[in-house]
Amino acid sequence: MQTYDPHKNTTETTQGSPRKMNLRVLIMSLVAIVVLFAIVYMIYSGAQPNPT
Repeated sequence: MQTYDPHKNTTETTQGSPRKMNLRVLIMSLVAIVVLFAIVYMIYSGAQPNPT
């Protein structure tokens, strides 16, 4: 995959990814972070003693 082409004009160089790969990466990263925080919260809340 060629990443640099000196013959592209300004319109062609500012176009986004047509396959939306950057959006997929951002969404998957956000989902992974939310799941990670949910797991940490469940472990933390499960380790706390019950109030008497």
